[in-house]
Amino acid sequence: MTWRQLSVAAPEALTEPLSEACSDMGALSVSLEDEGDQPLFEPRPGETPTWNNTRVTALFEADADTDLIRSALQTRFGEERLQGWRIETIADQPWERAWLEHFKPMRFGQRLWIVPTGFDAPEDTSAVCVNLDPGLAFGTGSHPTTALCLEWIDANDLRGLRVMDYGCGSGILAVAALLKGAERVCAVDIDAQALTATQANAGKNNVAARIECRFPESVSEGYQADIVFANILANPLIELACVLSDGVVDNGRIVLSGILKEQADSVAQAYTPFFEMSAPVFSNEWVRLSGRRRSLIVR
Repeated sequence: MTWRQLSVAAPEALTEPLSEACSDMGALSVSLEDEGDQPLFEPRPGETPTWNNTRVTALFEADADTDLIRSALQTRFGEERLQGWRIETIADQPWERAWLEHFKPMRFGQRLWIVPTGFDAPEDTSAVCVNLDPGLAFGTGSHPTTALCLEWIDANDLRGLRVMDYGCGSGILAVAALLKGAERVCAVDIDAQALTATQANAGKNNVAARIECRFPESVSEGYQADIVFANILANPLIELACVLSDGVVDNGRIVLSGILKEQADSVAQAYTPFFEMSAPVFSNEWVRLSGRRRSLIVR
């Protein structure tokens, strides 16, 4: 079986109407990706942010007349506003295996590994292995923001501690913390699919009995953890500074990621009233911040 795929770069204002037009013309699916290198900040509930210049890719049946579809879209939206057309035939293949070819076991720090289905665990008997299926999205450890947090987990003793993973995504940090000996983890996210993925990954790693998956509003008032992870980008980190800080016990620790270099000072300033902040740790353009909760806060 084959399909016809049509893609084009479009400005932000055209992304939604162009996607809808492709669907109306019979597209089986429509996907979006960044045509440049523009980071997106964590959206608020109900928001769907897009890039300033987005590549819209539509998949059609094999007999679709993609040249005719392209002509119709140019007429409707303006030839000069749609650039970089690509039309190609896509052959069927075992997509899960194709994905796995680009997703191998990865080590973070000295002992912590992420191991996808279909691969053997490392021979090192001291290795701590998180089994994670790439199909569960929301984070596989390959992005620098997640890697920075995993390296922190590898380097620190979590035995017997309570942990909160705020913005848990796939639950990769929550599961890694449990496998490193954390007593319990509260995994928090605004997205129901993220909580489902987290619960599935916890079950896959035999730690489901020690994890709670919750929406932010369902976290018990006054709940505090010894360690709070928040890998959710700079703007929401600043907005949530009081909430996240109140979730850390006295002398507990916070680990913040999803922060670009130029945003690090602003984020650090939001948390300095609550924490003794450590020196930032960099990975290319990304930064990890961490700190220890002050025992006495005067506000």
